[in-house]
Amino acid sequence: MKGTIMQEFAPVNWPDGKRVAVMLTFDFDADTLWLSRDPENALRPGTLSQGQYGAKVGVPKILETLKTAGVPATFFVPGWTVETYPDRTDAIMKEGHEIGHHGYLHEWIDPREPEREEEAFVRGLEALRARGIEPRGFRSPAWETSPNMISLLAKYGFHYDSSFMDTVHPYLHATTGNPVVEIPVHWSLDDAPFMMFSTRTPRTIMTNSHLLEIWQAEFEEIREWGGVFNLTMHPQFTGRPSRIRLLRDMIEWLQQFPDVWFARGHEVCDAWLSSNDSARAASE
Repeated sequence: MKGTIMQEFAPVNWPDGKRVAVMLTFDFDADTLWLSRDPENALRPGTLSQGQYGAKVGVPKILETLKTAGVPATFFVPGWTVETYPDRTDAIMKEGHEIGHHGYLHEWIDPREPEREEEAFVRGLEALRARGIEPRGFRSPAWETSPNMISLLAKYGFHYDSSFMDTVHPYLHATTGNPVVEIPVHWSLDDAPFMMFSTRTPRTIMTNSHLLEIWQAEFEEIREWGGVFNLTMHPQFTGRPSRIRLLRDMIEWLQQFPDVWFARGHEVCDAWLSSNDSARAASE
């Protein structure tokens, strides 16, 4: 079947005997976060300015923080964002971080329209390639998926996905063609539920201490399980002044653990494949 799990998970021998992989990921949606939710937001410059903050201020501050800490990251970027903010995309690449595919206009998938799904996928991929980016990984916008998605990734030669929430260990999707590794996510490790606010969909904005308590507790148990701590952030939220402090504090706390491996998405994917040659062979 399309997009089904080949196996729940297999143990990973993380490089250099490390116990847990840490992925710092940033969904650089910019304006598309708001345009995809409501096309009428194109007429609301105040609403769009939240996304624009991510490009103007958030990305540079995040890159500065990562550079100071000496850790790598993966940025998932919609094609529209690449076209609209090419200088920021170039800055991410210049710092050696990975760029993954994240749709074109951060489109929410409608499983009943596979043709439109592929059209948006290809348009976003072409925008990345036009900037000299050949992405190996994909994250579906808003983590909205379809039964077609994994087959689509295999068709276009992707190596990993980061959109499912069914475990804390990487695993292999059942596909025809090249293997597609899943690097799972979860809303508890996403900044948006705790920081995102709109007058049309108001929610409580949480303090840094609240997030640190959740994220650190999640990390400690994932570390015990030998999994991957996949932290999802957005430049328009985590790029805010106090949240940059949160990012800095979280990284410094993680760096206290000698058995942590900070890695980009494609490195986590390769480590899993190297540790599970039999699963990889079965998929080919």
